[in-house]
Amino acid sequence: GTGSAVGKTTISTGIMKALQDENVQPFKVGPDFIDPSYHTIATGNVSRNLDSFFMDEFQIINSFERAMKISKANMGIIEGVRGLYEGISPISDIGNTASIAKALDAPVVLLMDSRSLVKSAAAVVLGFKALDPDVRIEGVILNKVKGPRHFKKAKESVEKLANVPVIGGIPRNEEIAVEERHLGLVPALEKEKINRNIELWGNIAEEYIDLDALKDIMKTSDKSALKDNKGKAIESMEEGNNYGHRVDLSIHEDEFNREHNEAINLEVTNGSKPGELWKTGNKAPIKIGVAIDEIFTFYYKETLESLEDNGAKIVPFSPYKDDEIPDVDALYIGGGYPEVFKKELSENESMLKSINKFHNEDRPIYGECGGLIYLSESIDGLGMVNAIPYSAEMTPRVQGLNYVVARSNRDNLISEEGDIFRAHEFHYTKLNIDNTDDLVFDVLRGRGVLNNMDGVSVRNTLANYIHIHACSCPNFAYNFTKNIAELD
Repeated sequence: GTGSAVGKTTISTGIMKALQDENVQPFKVGPDFIDPSYHTIATGNVSRNLDSFFMDEFQIINSFERAMKISKANMGIIEGVRGLYEGISPISDIGNTASIAKALDAPVVLLMDSRSLVKSAAAVVLGFKALDPDVRIEGVILNKVKGPRHFKKAKESVEKLANVPVIGGIPRNEEIAVEERHLGLVPALEKEKINRNIELWGNIAEEYIDLDALKDIMKTSDKSALKDNKGKAIESMEEGNNYGHRVDLSIHEDEFNREHNEAINLEVTNGSKPGELWKTGNKAPIKIGVAIDEIFTFYYKETLESLEDNGAKIVPFSPYKDDEIPDVDALYIGGGYPEVFKKELSENESMLKSINKFHNEDRPIYGECGGLIYLSESIDGLGMVNAIPYSAEMTPRVQGLNYVVARSNRDNLISEEGDIFRAHEFHYTKLNIDNTDDLVFDVLRGRGVLNNMDGVSVRNTLANYIHIHACSCPNFAYNFTKNIAELD
C-alpha cells in the first residue's frame, strides 16, 4: 500500500477469497497475528508471516517456498504492511514490504487511497517507482473512489503518466470496514460473523478488480531469479555473513533513550546450519500442550513447526473451555486477549488450579504476552494462574509496540546465557513488577517488562511480553525441547 489504513487487509483478503478456487497460499509482511487469521479463513490455507527483521534473505525465500509446497498452492498472495517502504529505519529496507518483494522477485500491486486524487495519483505512483527501481510495481488498485467518473480520470492519469496499469477501483463503502480493537483488527476466530464479512470482501474484489489482469501480473515472477537469490543467500551464510540479522541500534537513540547509543550491529545467535530455517536435532517423543482457542490465537505457524521438527507433538487445549490441561510434558501459552475475557478465564477455576499445580511441580511452561498475564497472579483484580507472582492490569495506552532485540543474561528454558535473538512486542497491559531479579532477558531494543528487561523466570516457568518467531530465534525450539526432555 501507499500507507497505513488504505484498505490492505480487506482488499487483500477479498482477493484471496475471490481466488480461493485457485488454491492460494496467503502471506503477511511483518509480525502481525491478526490479519493472517482472516487470510486463513478466506483461503483454507494457513497464512504465514514474512519479515525481514525476523528473517535473513534465505529464510524469507525458504519460508515462502516451504509454505507453497506444504499447501500445494498454485499462487501466493502477500499482504504488505503499512506503506511499501515503511520499516524500522528511514533509510534501510529492514522490516518493510519492499525487502520481501525484492527477495522473492515478486511483482507489487500498489493499493492507494484515491480520495480527492486524480493527476496526483500518478505523482504518487511515480514516486514509489523512482525510490527503488529494483521494486517492480506492476499494477495499481485505487481504493475509495467517489464514482465511475472519478475512477476513469484517476485511472487515465496513472496509466498515461506513470505507465502502470490500474487493475481495479473500489468505491467508498463503509460496509467493508472491520471492527478494531486495541491490538489492531479484531481476530477472526473471535467474530462469529467473519465468514459473512469475508464473503462480502470477496464479492467486492470480484466486482471491482480485474482478477485476470492480476493473475497475469503474478505470472511475471521469475523463478530463476528466486533461485539465484536463494543461492546467493546460502553462499553468504556459508561465508559467515549473517547479513539479514543486523540492525543499527543508533538510529533509535532518541526513541529509546539508551545509555549505550553507539552504533552497533548485533547478530542473532544462530545454531542452524546454512540451508536450515532453525536448529534441529532433538527427536525426543515429548508432548507440548498449546493453548489454542477463541482467546489464545497468537502463534506463528513456523514456531509450532520448529517444535515438531525437534520431536514435539503439539496437543491443543483451551484454557477457556477445558476443565484441566491434557497429559503433556510442557505447556506453551501464546498471546491473545485474556484481558478482554478475564472474567471467563477467572471463572474456570479448575483449569487455573490445573496449570498452577503443573507449575508447582516444576514442569516447563512458556508464555508470551497474553500468556504472561494469564500466568500472572491476577488481571485487573480477577484471579489467574498465579505462577508469575505479580498482578497485571489493562491500561488505556500502548505499553510496548516495538521490534525487539534481546540478549539472555542467564541460561533459561528457551535460550542460553549470551544468546541474542529478535522478537516483537505489542501490548496495552502492564505487569506490576518492582524488581528485575527474575528477568532473564536484557532488551537492547524495545521495552520489555521493566527497565528494558523481559522474561520472568519462576521455577520452571518462563513468560515474557515479547513474541518469538522460530526464524528470529533459531535456537528456541531446540533449547525448549531439549530442556523438556532432560526433565523426564
